[in-house]
Amino acid sequence: MIYLDYAADSPVCDEVLEVFTKASHTYFANPNANHILGKEAKACLEKTTDEIAAMFKVKPQEIIYTSGATESNNLAIKGVAEHYGRKGKHLITTYLEHSSVTGPMSYLQEKGYEVDFVDILPNGQVDIEHLKELLRTDTILVSIAYVDSELGVRQNINQIGELIKTYPNCLFHVDATQAVGKLPIDTTYIDLMTFTAHKIYGLHGIGALIKKEKIFLTPSIHGGVSTTPFRSGTPSLALILSMKKALELAFAGESSHYEKVQAFNQLIREKLAHYPNVLINSSDKAVPYILNISLKGIKASDFQVKLAEKGIYISTKSACTTPNTPSRPVMALTRDRKRALSTLRISLSHLTTSEEIKTFLEVFDTCYQELSK
Repeated sequence: MIYLDYAADSPVCDEVLEVFTKASHTYFANPNANHILGKEAKACLEKTTDEIAAMFKVKPQEIIYTSGATESNNLAIKGVAEHYGRKGKHLITTYLEHSSVTGPMSYLQEKGYEVDFVDILPNGQVDIEHLKELLRTDTILVSIAYVDSELGVRQNINQIGELIKTYPNCLFHVDATQAVGKLPIDTTYIDLMTFTAHKIYGLHGIGALIKKEKIFLTPSIHGGVSTTPFRSGTPSLALILSMKKALELAFAGESSHYEKVQAFNQLIREKLAHYPNVLINSSDKAVPYILNISLKGIKASDFQVKLAEKGIYISTKSACTTPNTPSRPVMALTRDRKRALSTLRISLSHLTTSEEIKTFLEVFDTCYQELSK
């Protein structure tokens, strides 16, 4: 079995699982409980939050724990829109975004908000000049991913953020799900940033929203105060501790992992360039962890099935998108519907081996020859 779908999900690391198991037995009391066990759990929670905040160079009170990136994105986008709606109802995003961003944007459109989509340059990056044209005094939020999940294009977050700062009513939300643990993260110009553990070899069910201290949100989940007034619910200390371990491991290996994956990505690009019906969609601005291609005259789902029959697993698009529809990012990039309907996403990891890449390329050739007839 060769797994090349790490952008969709990653296998939990043994060390992360060990932390979760141990913490589940050690800190089983509610951190909000007013007894010794609860106070011990709360002390551990506060220490862990301090450590996670230090990793991102933010304040501990700026960390909001959630169930994952989807909840974080919804809380950020809806929370800003509902709290700051009196200042304006104009929102800006891109066609590169994950459905957990475009979903709440569509919801807000139905509620009377205006949503504009900024153009994408041929390299996949945001057209800054078009963004300048779209920004208005009543723009209250711009939401752009650090790295998109289909093309893997890295955006110039600081340049975008610096521009947004010239509009005092506008906040900048960044979905960093595909960037955290893979790239150095700079939150200087970011007002709200989301990520999740299961993309970095952590467990499902735990993620976070970093919300700068000066910003307010209308909560999506109401109830008790918990660790923050912006998200109610009993904090899962074991999951939080396991996410901290996943972050520690990811940050520690960030540079070496990047170099290893970059070499694999380059090799695949060089080999696939020899096939006349293969079009590479991921530009030189893409991170090496994601390589998106299109297959001319070949149904992507058929190719995916052929690979799976030989024990190789990749995606056609993001795992959260609707099947048999064009890839929105590829459509935005190429304006070619056929090309956007025939995409395959190869996503790599530091766990990927040279032998796996060699086998993948051999099997790819076999499938290509069969389906090109």
